[in-house]
Amino acid sequence: MGEPASKILDRGPAITRSINLNFQGDWGQANFHRIMSWLVQELCDRCGPRSRVAIFSMRGGGSEGLSLVNDGEMHIALGTPVALMGAAQTGEAIFNGQKFPQLRALAVLPQDDRMILGIDPKYGCRTFAEIREKKPPIKLVIGPDSPDSPTGWVSHRFLEAHGITPDLIRSWGGEVVDTWCRPEQCLIPVKEASSDITAAVHEAIMTPWWTNIIDGPRKFIPVAAEPEALEKLHKMTLLEPATLPAGYWDSLKEEIPALSFRDFLLFCREDLPDDIAYLLTWCLVETKSMIESQYHHINPNKTPLGYPFDPVKMAKTSLPLHPAAERYYREHGYLS
Repeated sequence: MGEPASKILDRGPAITRSINLNFQGDWGQANFHRIMSWLVQELCDRCGPRSRVAIFSMRGGGSEGLSLVNDGEMHIALGTPVALMGAAQTGEAIFNGQKFPQLRALAVLPQDDRMILGIDPKYGCRTFAEIREKKPPIKLVIGPDSPDSPTGWVSHRFLEAHGITPDLIRSWGGEVVDTWCRPEQCLIPVKEASSDITAAVHEAIMTPWWTNIIDGPRKFIPVAAEPEALEKLHKMTLLEPATLPAGYWDSLKEEIPALSFRDFLLFCREDLPDDIAYLLTWCLVETKSMIESQYHHINPNKTPLGYPFDPVKMAKTSLPLHPAAERYYREHGYLS
């Protein structure tokens, strides 16, 4: 049978009772599920012998975790981007007045992401000004304009801040495909030489899907965001202006402005028992090498989960920290 976990693990906190929790992951094959699998294993190793934790898959665009945790159906969930998730308590931005006052944060996990527009070079447009002037009949793939999809909602605000809307694109003779949520659903079809999709707005820029679109046979042009639009977007979405460095893709020869879409927020309800919240936070920091090592083969500038984790940054959450998580960070010198 082997030795029990209590004999093998002789450091850190433990919970002697058995626990039963629900964690909300992603669709099943993306970063949220991998993160949750690591965290569940480390947690259950340090809890009672009949502990069980379920990781649930979602179907929609990524906002489900907020309401499911707030309503008590889930105990832990992840959301992105961090700045936008913080609006869940105030009802700003995507939440349109709806508030989730029960939510508390455990940690921020790093992901260096951006929102961009890529366009087929056949139109001769390298800037948003040229797009507005030439009115190309593009076929655009974009996430749904819905509060259920943070990516889709931000994508539409991104275009609007640059003076472009789906109706305007249609008036140019173009087409808008906005029925897919997941990045690969939107981006994989674009790379095919036979595809009639000629523009895409999305995040997940570190993925091979964007590399194939920009540096592959179709040679899409990443369009620089306009500073005035980024200022509008910061007020509207709480997401900050950012840049993409020269060389991020082989064909990107100069730094361009873009919209930040960074980092994951791990959150719970305020009534999650203190010992569970403390142990989860301990596992997040003290066993982080277990998840970091799964990404070491990827260039740190292109990894879908950043490494190494910095506990000081992990504690800088956009929602208030759960009191037990805050206690852990303070005890270990990560919060002043």
